[in-house]
Amino acid sequence: MTTYLLSVGSPDLIGTAARGAIISTFLVFIGLCLLWVFTLATQDDDPERLYVAGRSLPPALNGVAMAGEQITVVILVSLPGAIALFGYDGVSTAVDSALALGVFLLLASRIRATRRYTLGELFSLRAEGPGVRIAGAVVTLCIAVPLLMVQLRAGGITTALLIGMPSERAQVVCTLLMGFLVTCFAGVADLRGTSFVQAAKVPVALATLAAVTLLALRLFDWSPGSLLSAAMDKSVSPDEYLSPGLWEHSAGGGTLGTLSDHIVVILGTAMMPHLLLRVSASRDVPAARRSLSVAVGLTGLFYLLLITTGFAAAAVVGGGRIGAVDVRGQGAPILLASELLPHHSTGRVVLITLVACVAFLAVLTAVASVSFAAAVSVTRDLLGRKGRSRIGIGEPAVLRLSVVALCAVSLLLTTAVHRYPVEFLLAFSLSLAATCVFPAVVYSFLWSGFGRHGLLWLVYGGLALCTLLTLASPAVSGTKYALLPDQDFNLFPLHTPGLVSVPSAFLLGWLGSARPWERTTHHRHAAPGPASARSAPGARIGSGKDPVSG
Repeated sequence: MTTYLLSVGSPDLIGTAARGAIISTFLVFIGLCLLWVFTLATQDDDPERLYVAGRSLPPALNGVAMAGEQITVVILVSLPGAIALFGYDGVSTAVDSALALGVFLLLASRIRATRRYTLGELFSLRAEGPGVRIAGAVVTLCIAVPLLMVQLRAGGITTALLIGMPSERAQVVCTLLMGFLVTCFAGVADLRGTSFVQAAKVPVALATLAAVTLLALRLFDWSPGSLLSAAMDKSVSPDEYLSPGLWEHSAGGGTLGTLSDHIVVILGTAMMPHLLLRVSASRDVPAARRSLSVAVGLTGLFYLLLITTGFAAAAVVGGGRIGAVDVRGQGAPILLASELLPHHSTGRVVLITLVACVAFLAVLTAVASVSFAAAVSVTRDLLGRKGRSRIGIGEPAVLRLSVVALCAVSLLLTTAVHRYPVEFLLAFSLSLAATCVFPAVVYSFLWSGFGRHGLLWLVYGGLALCTLLTLASPAVSGTKYALLPDQDFNLFPLHTPGLVSVPSAFLLGWLGSARPWERTTHHRHAAPGPASARSAPGARIGSGKDPVSG
């Protein structure tokens, strides 16, 4: 799954007549959201209430909030565009994202039963010690910072598009302003507060996507078949639109590349640290199962509407126009919303404003959830009780400072690399989660022989392997969409390393825990030779004779 910047100098998609009303309503909505968040912020210093809402969230509320974790601005703006431009390949990515929650469902009950809610604590199930907790915190930070950069960047670019100023300078300014607002939100939020905002986001997002879908179907006499036919006819490649391989990113590595992408998206999305924190907020294991059931249903509906929105964008706007705004189709949702109703109608202003509000809520909640989960890991796993006592401030204060620091660092990095296509960071985060978290969690739950050495080998070996393979992949060099398109040092042919890194992580975990070479050495030294066999006690007992007397 990738995202790209809107092209500098993109056309004005909103129009001057509607822009004033949209911006005014959007700013009022932002102010109300921030005010609501401040009222939801808890003043309780109890870490259990701060981190996991005292494990008291009702199953329905937690399930809706868990579904909200899947609705990020990257998903909202990139997947409809990918479907509009690349058809089958975009749909397969959406299906993979939906399947991820099903994978998480298989492990959620076990995670909740442990009463642990950071990666360091989960890793300590089979391997105690500060090094294990530090490994959990390192992986959490390596996953979180790239995710934060991608979310902040997408939010800033979407805002620049809405105000009709798509220049690079305007995108940077909007990214900074949005990042500042989101940092204020994340700095005071806790899991309970973000749960209510997530729960409010889900019906708004579903209603907006449903409205867009119904308005698009109305243009085609309520016939899904006619809409799909129009999407094929207006796509950039009608004959290949519903066949795999149209998306260059998916086709580059052939069948193996597609399989690697599936592994990364499904396992990586399922193993995000903020999802682990979310399931720990359930009252008990049965409540966690009910929450996941609610989340799976709502997430499935969300992706179904998102797929329909992508086809509607291709049918109404056309692949050529969407691709002219952005080669990966990030402008597709706003383009579609602006074309469904007459240009001077109030309904058009309302629809575009709803899309903008959903995008802002997606940025707000995604950044808050990711930064909060990472800050909890820093507070409990990286610093620990001794580290907090050395700096002389309480655990809640350390948490708040960590959240603000993470958001600030991510925002600075985002603005520093704004002109570069860093879309591979999202795939890198998912690859880390699939490689370093999924095998470690599976081993911790299912293999009693999994130990400290195996976990450290798995985590740090998987981290190093993902980093090296990503740097040597076409995502960084050698293609026109790479980070460095003018350079060519890609030695690894796949865009994502999951096909190699995930099995390698399992192997490293087994090797570090079982250490078969030590067992072989032990047997070699302990094996009796001919002389020692005659003098061993067992030999005397078996022969019934004294070996000296013959």
